[in-house]
Amino acid sequence: MITRRDALKLTGLALGTAALLPRLTLEALAQSADTAALMQPGPLGDVWLGPPDAKVTIIEYASMTCSHCAHFHATTWPVLKERYIDTGKVRFTLREFPLDPLATAAFMLARCDGDAKYYPITDLLFDQQQSWAFVRKPQSPVDAMEQLLRQAGFSKEKFEACLKDQKTYGAINAVKTRGLETLKVESTPTFFINGEKHAGALSIEEMEKIIKPMLGA
Repeated sequence: MITRRDALKLTGLALGTAALLPRLTLEALAQSADTAALMQPGPLGDVWLGPPDAKVTIIEYASMTCSHCAHFHATTWPVLKERYIDTGKVRFTLREFPLDPLATAAFMLARCDGDAKYYPITDLLFDQQQSWAFVRKPQSPVDAMEQLLRQAGFSKEKFEACLKDQKTYGAINAVKTRGLETLKVESTPTFFINGEKHAGALSIEEMEKIIKPMLGA
């Protein structure tokens, strides 16, 4: 049985030990807390590609209407997926950070059919971004997006129902708010690679400079 005196003694020992801990250890403890915050999924969960035991974990915060994000997904993403994700070296997830209501709508549609359709739809929307995000009047971006998503099996009724889902709307904005306030995401795309923050549409060469040392390559 621990007496009050013993408890006070143990507390004193703990405080004394903390004071003697090297700076690096204290920084590591802070980093682990940051990692725990980073790895916390949003209300809808993360849609991961690659194995849980991969040596490298990449979390991308992106907006569907961000041209730099579309450039990354057109150039770097296919090579990154083929070389590193499909081979089990990297685990990846795309998190929602919509910069405008149209991007929020696009993410809502990507989430509408469950995890299995998340990447096929985000890939389609990124690939065809110019045809829906930047259309000129008289056609509206939403109408253009509806026409595009007919390729993914969306009827008009399904399309409209997805955009009226308040739960999904709130969940996507919760991911953005947390990214902004807790993780200090300030622009898109922003990548967290094994917890390290990197902003900008990284080329495959830039990405490899970061991940190869983590893989021991």
